[in-house]
Amino acid sequence: MKIALYYRHIDPADRQAFDTLVGALADRRVETVTLRDGDSVDGCQFLLSIGGDGTLLSSVQFVRSSNPANFPPILGINFGHLGFLTTVGKENLCATVDDLLAGRYSIEERSLLQVERDGAPSAYALNEVFVHRGDSMSLLRTQVFVDNLYVATYSGDGVIIATPTGSTAYSLSCGGPILTPDSRCLAITPISAHTLTLRPIIVPDTARISLQVDGSQSTLGIDSRRDALAGATAIALHRAPFTIRLIRTAGQNFFSAIRDKLMWGTEVRQAGQNFSSTQ
Repeated sequence: MKIALYYRHIDPADRQAFDTLVGALADRRVETVTLRDGDSVDGCQFLLSIGGDGTLLSSVQFVRSSNPANFPPILGINFGHLGFLTTVGKENLCATVDDLLAGRYSIEERSLLQVERDGAPSAYALNEVFVHRGDSMSLLRTQVFVDNLYVATYSGDGVIIATPTGSTAYSLSCGGPILTPDSRCLAITPISAHTLTLRPIIVPDTARISLQVDGSQSTLGIDSRRDALAGATAIALHRAPFTIRLIRTAGQNFFSAIRDKLMWGTEVRQAGQNFSSTQ
């Protein structure tokens, strides 16, 4: 078995945990390869993303140099902070490796956005694509089209197009809705809109979305990547023809992540337990 390891850096405080993980794989005679920019993951059974959620988002880049149809499932090991996507902690890494090798996990299919602009190579986003006014003090005006139908001109700091995976990230902080991973839709969320009635809107993920950004200097965000835009720019977005598979270990699911990471329902669960005890 061959497993790809991807990390951007390992903090000294995490070195022991990292060595434990690598040692556990070696003890079980698993071949490992450490990924660098442009590498292919073809032939690997799993991809272990070691770091925070940003590291996992960056690992999606390897789909461009690999066969998307055989892209391995990704297990996010949280060496970061919040860890919404990186669901496995630094504790009990040996048990995590055993669960992985024994098949004690579930798979979540996650859709991607394919991004095209000005003849540049296609890029892929697991979380979101957004345009932002950057350092400019002027409003950014972005015309939004869905399936060639004009929706509105978003005047403000910018606009976010979020996948279900990205609905718990930047879009959520701007008032966007939370979408379950299997939702077949996208969220269009304004960033600090200058018009109070301009609200988030949900569209099917079969839609083709076009953004026409005005001539102001602005920024294009594709997950954790940032590109400067100069002058009027047309950006085309649509669902990629393949998905990314994320691994959930035993006992984990989307709603448990919501409760644990966003601290939902603690009082409700406690109230429910108190109510049950009185029956």
